[in-house]
Amino acid sequence: METGHHHKQERNTFSGSLGFVLAAAGSAVGLGNIWRFPYLAAKNGGGLFLLIYIILALTFGFTLLLTEVAIGRKTESGPLVAYGKMHERWGFLGLIATVIPAIILPYYSLIGGWVLKYFTVFATGGISNAAEDGFFGGFITAQWQPIIFHTVFFAATALIIYRGVNEGIEKLSRILMPILVVLVVGIAVYSCTLSYTDADGVTRTGLQGMAIYLIPDFTGLTFGKLLGIIMEAMGQLFYSLSIAMGIMIAYGSYLKKDADLPANVNRIEIFDTGIAVIAGLMIIPAVFTFMGRDAMSAGPGLMFISLPKVFQSMGKGTGTFIGVLFFLMVIFAALTSCISILEAIVSSLIDRFHMDRKKATILASLYGWIFGIIVALGYNVFYFEYTLPNGAVAQILDIFDYVSNNILMPLLAILTCVLVGWVLGPKSVLDEAKRGSARFAREGLFVIMLRFVCPVLLALVFLKAFGFFA
Repeated sequence: METGHHHKQERNTFSGSLGFVLAAAGSAVGLGNIWRFPYLAAKNGGGLFLLIYIILALTFGFTLLLTEVAIGRKTESGPLVAYGKMHERWGFLGLIATVIPAIILPYYSLIGGWVLKYFTVFATGGISNAAEDGFFGGFITAQWQPIIFHTVFFAATALIIYRGVNEGIEKLSRILMPILVVLVVGIAVYSCTLSYTDADGVTRTGLQGMAIYLIPDFTGLTFGKLLGIIMEAMGQLFYSLSIAMGIMIAYGSYLKKDADLPANVNRIEIFDTGIAVIAGLMIIPAVFTFMGRDAMSAGPGLMFISLPKVFQSMGKGTGTFIGVLFFLMVIFAALTSCISILEAIVSSLIDRFHMDRKKATILASLYGWIFGIIVALGYNVFYFEYTLPNGAVAQILDIFDYVSNNILMPLLAILTCVLVGWVLGPKSVLDEAKRGSARFAREGLFVIMLRFVCPVLLALVFLKAFGFFA
């Protein structure tokens, strides 16, 4: 392994803990929180899902997040090299940890392009078009438009990575994350004040929607149902906290040695879970008010199909204004996440092949851009239907998403728990975690989670991907 001292000093670092927390939270707060979280909560009994999610975030999420950041800081390497430095026989995990962001990057950018399209439609006053029934389907199956929007979105992502950790990632996160928080909170407050009377004279309010979302509903709850909700919440955590994608290893490698690791990981979690919960308050009360309870579980179409109708119901002026703000905020969230996915790949290329950042960025970007086009064409030129083990009918995008999120991410997380919990021993990570920390209160919990609880829960998620306990 040739590291050499000169290579060490060149490594970029975040200027301080705030920069790291905002960048890592920016990575964590993405489409997963704003688009996936609210519809999963709505589908799985609102408050009960929320409760389980928060418990898991504070135990399971904390354990995996801390482990990854510590591996990154200890090895000062991106994911491709870091695992091999931890244990030479386990270097293959680095490969899995680099393949995952490589699978996610193309389709994440494509969806970022979809959001950009909706933003431009709302910004140019096309609210009534966006609310039409066939609009979303018509747009994603069109040949050129999705590719053009993907290209613009990806170019912005690549430009920021090209500029490096401080000038690019950190600077952007310091600007976008506070704006994002203000927008999310502002729209959520507005959403809870809405009321609407439908043709039958029934009045529904945002506060009623908020109650459905926040108050756990235990009616008709069976053990099987509970297990299902736990699985959904676990799957969402990966998405939400950027766990098992190599990202937090890369970001951890840019964290200064004297920074308090457990405290920083806590901040990322609070930030991320807070935004996810508030995103639900932004979306669910509004959808409930204008479209009733059934529309709340519209699934993945919630953001692109249900919400434009909700914005339209608010009236043209207000709806356009709120719609523009909403899609602007989603662009910010998608951008900070897409940046982190690209960075995981770029940092691996830099560490493994000793490339300079510019060359690594150009190579990884060409790959992401071209594959994004292939995924886009999956809705027209390369259209086919494939049935996944969970029974869903899938195109290229869905297959990429399923393989990365349901198979490779749980697999990587299980093996990471085995490596750190059993092969190397928890001390290998705990010493790094305690380096800049005054005290680490949850040490005992961390060890139990790492060695026993996480691997068992992860194994269940992994089995579920192959159609067990359907």
